Amino acid sequence: MISPLASVHSGAKIAADVEIGPFVFIDEDVEIGEGTVIDANATICAHTRIGKHCHVFPTAIVGAIPQDLKFQGELTYTYIGDYTVLRECSTVHRGTVSKGKTVVGNHCLIMAYCHVAHDVVLGDHVIMSNATQLAGEVTVGDYAVLGGGTLVHQFSRIGQHVMIQGGSLVNKDVPPYVMAARQPIQFCGINSVGLSRRSFSKEQIENIQQIYRLVYMSKMNTTQALVKVEEEIAPCAEKDLIVEFIRSSERGIIKGA
Repeated sequence: MISPLASVHSGAKIAADVEIGPFVFIDEDVEIGEGTVIDANATICAHTRIGKHCHVFPTAIVGAIPQDLKFQGELTYTYIGDYTVLRECSTVHRGTVSKGKTVVGNHCLIMAYCHVAHDVVLGDHVIMSNATQLAGEVTVGDYAVLGGGTLVHQFSRIGQHVMIQGGSLVNKDVPPYVMAARQPIQFCGINSVGLSRRSFSKEQIENIQQIYRLVYMSKMNTTQALVKVEEEIAPCAEKDLIVEFIRSSERGIIKGA
């Protein structure tokens, strides 16, 4: 159902059962999948793709042009996956020529007053708590949870299954499976509770713990620690993910306590 008080561009492609409330603005070249709800006063800007069964709450803005002075009006996109929720006053900006798109994955929860800047890529099942702010070209892995008021510096990466304390300033890469907190932000152990809830086995969790003991508690530098990890930890997907993430880090990873 589309409210007669909504403004929907004739070129937008809206699934038949999408609900659009009063005073919604939907621009040209927008696609919205079945079962999605767009509440009153939300704005969906041009070149935005929203998946199935999403919910965009009042005053959210999706697909606005980026706050990047290098942006010259080039054709770029915003992609929102299926079953994702964008709460009140959240903003998701479209990409720039750098990546060409901003991506929010499936089953994400973007709480009120959060900001997702240009060229950001969020994985699936990401939770951004209230007033969390992501600068341009940040990457966030699947199942990461960012506490309220978290600020993430541009180009930073946050790994899968990470838990970040509210109010943190993230200016380095946060490797997978860890908890990060304090000022300046530090490694504070692994996210064992989150991993257990997501059906990681006891053996998997112990392997992750042992890897991070070598990385953060062995008094070796990162390069030496990764060599030890390769030598001492049995082959497993978790080891491969951690080693690849750390070795590919351009900003460097957060420090230990």
